[in-house]
Amino acid sequence: MSLLLTRSPRAHATMLILIGLLLTGSALAKPEVGAPAPAFTGTDTSGQSWRLADLHGKTVVLEWTNHDCPYVRKHYGSGNMQALQREAAGNGVLWLSVISSAPGKQGYVSPAEADALTRQRDASPTAVLLDPEGTMGRAYGAQTTPHLFVIDGSGTLVYMGGIDDRPTTDPADIAGATNYVRAALADLAAGESLGTPVARPYGCSVKY
Repeated sequence: MSLLLTRSPRAHATMLILIGLLLTGSALAKPEVGAPAPAFTGTDTSGQSWRLADLHGKTVVLEWTNHDCPYVRKHYGSGNMQALQREAAGNGVLWLSVISSAPGKQGYVSPAEADALTRQRDASPTAVLLDPEGTMGRAYGAQTTPHLFVIDGSGTLVYMGGIDDRPTTDPADIAGATNYVRAALADLAAGESLGTPVARPYGCSVKY
């Protein structure tokens, strides 16, 4: 007779709960730099599906965003985020902005509203992915807006963290900041090890 069957019903139930928690914890394991980036399938504002598996050979930036967040407004209102997006695009990098705000929460937008924001801010992402269920956000452990991740052409996560080292809402701080994402993309393009592969994210909490 198996060990499980020899236990009391209460002990049996407890063990099953523990096994379930362990399995859940494994499924929701946080992403790690140097390991394969979590697989994702996301839908953009035009209804097109994006899968990480289809992007092999391309460097990909994932940017979690919420237009109502003052930290996001700092980087878009100053043109800092748009400049970074254009630099990335000029070097063949795919930039996917991700909105994981749930319906009724701050930052939630319809596809049309997301497109209007892109136009109004003169933003240049490759696409804006809508993730109202938070599936993609939770897979990456996205904590803040902005929170950025860089994936190399082999599908390996090479950077995750904040956009820079100035965790404020003041646009005046951008000029003297070390932009970790720009540095990561430059190191990657040069075939060098990243100087800062992980940095603390800052901003508003993602509104799951």
